[in-house]
Amino acid sequence: MRESHRLLVIANESVEGAQLHHALRARAAAGPVEVLVVAPALNSRLRHWMSDEDGARQAAEQRLVACLERLEITGVRPYGWVGDADPLLAMDDALHVFAADEVIVATHPESRSNWLAHHLVDRARERFALPIAHVVVEPAYAAA
Repeated sequence: MRESHRLLVIANESVEGAQLHHALRARAAAGPVEVLVVAPALNSRLRHWMSDEDGARQAAEQRLVACLERLEITGVRPYGWVGDADPLLAMDDALHVFAADEVIVATHPESRSNWLAHHLVDRARERFALPIAHVVVEPAYAAA
C-alpha cells in the first residue's frame, strides 16, 4: 500500500472555487491523499493595525468550513485551519506541523489577485523546497 500524498492548500476566497476542488479530486483519484487547507485571515491594514481581526478570522472560517464540507462530500478527507494574514507566513506555519509533499496556491485571475500582484507563487517557489502548484479560480465559477 502506497503512502498518502500530503497536500497543503493555501486559499482565501478561492477556497470554494470549482477549479481548486477539481484539482484536489484529481489528486485524490490518483491515490491516497491527506489535505490540509489553510485559509489566511485577510484583513485591511487599518483593522490589522487596530488589532481588529475578528471579522477577517470569522469570514475565513466560514469559507474554510464550506470548503472542507464540500471536499468531504466528494470523498476527500481534508482538515484545515485559519492561518496568518500573510499567506507566505501561513504556509511556513503549516509546513512546521504538516510535512507536505506539495503546496497548492489557489488565487483569482491576475486581474483580481493581490497575491499574484505581490508575486506570492514565485516567492513561495523560491522559499520552499517543494513543488508549488498554482490553481487559478475564475470568479464566475467560484461555487460551481
